Amino acid sequence: MFLSIGDLARRTGLPVKTIRYYADIGLVPPTDRSPAGYRRYDAVAVARLDLVRTLRELGIDLATVRQVLDRSLSLADMATAHAAALDAQIRLLRTRRSVLRAVAALGIDDHEELDLMNRLAHLSAAERQQIIDDYWESTFQGLDADPVFAERMRSVSVDLPDDPTPAQVEAWVELADLVQDPSYRARARQMAEAGAAGASGESSGPAPAEVALYESVTDLVTPLRSAGVAPASPEGRLVVDQLAPRFAHARGVSDGVDFRRELGQQVVLFSDARVERYWELVGIINDWPREQVRSGSVATMEWFAQALLAAAEA
Repeated sequence: MFLSIGDLARRTGLPVKTIRYYADIGLVPPTDRSPAGYRRYDAVAVARLDLVRTLRELGIDLATVRQVLDRSLSLADMATAHAAALDAQIRLLRTRRSVLRAVAALGIDDHEELDLMNRLAHLSAAERQQIIDDYWESTFQGLDADPVFAERMRSVSVDLPDDPTPAQVEAWVELADLVQDPSYRARARQMAEAGAAGASGESSGPAPAEVALYESVTDLVTPLRSAGVAPASPEGRLVVDQLAPRFAHARGVSDGVDFRRELGQQVVLFSDARVERYWELVGIINDWPREQVRSGSVATMEWFAQALLAAAEA
């Protein structure tokens, strides 16, 4: 039996105008025409139109629909490709949602700041990692740094998830801004240069034997700092008198005023809150467990440095 275009419209729910358009472009041509010239469709045409309607409802473009109908593209291949495209769209929508939620939470009312946040959040994973790689490259390039340490730093990826939280979007925007800040890059480079010089024996930089000593610094300084004790206090001098000789011994030098001043200046150099913030932000973005990201150590080291310098000047 043949169906008229009106019958076909009622059967499929498609407008007559749409069915006529599909016929005109050769997508679903009529099977026959009546003596009066009206389009007529058989069961095969009906099935073809049903497939076209289904594919269009799934968002498939007409060119791809034609490939499927002409058998130059299998349904399975089409579905795979379109599902991947939808995945990308979903990721984009989720990121947009997180950006908007972050904007609302932060109360952002600056168009340029909003534009920057949006552009940074929409970078691809490779583009985001390139920003971090460029930062580490500027830090270690041309230095005779410890290759194991440098590689460990470079190997930490920044994996903003497909469905980031507003906090993760905020963290990524702050991190991208931090590692592209010239003053922060200069400080990171200065620290890397000092570390490389110490490793090559050109200066009295941190030695491997000192790792446990810094844990002792934390144990002794944390309760004093929490109690509001000043670094230049007698208690601070007592901490210096306990630890400075041990640092000197680890380096094979003698303790004294000059050593304490040098050690204090070195601790100042390597105690930058921005470095600590870098790892806090990476932890938020990568959703690391809270205990995996140590925070507060910079403030402890800054206290110890001030105590060392105060003791050297006493």
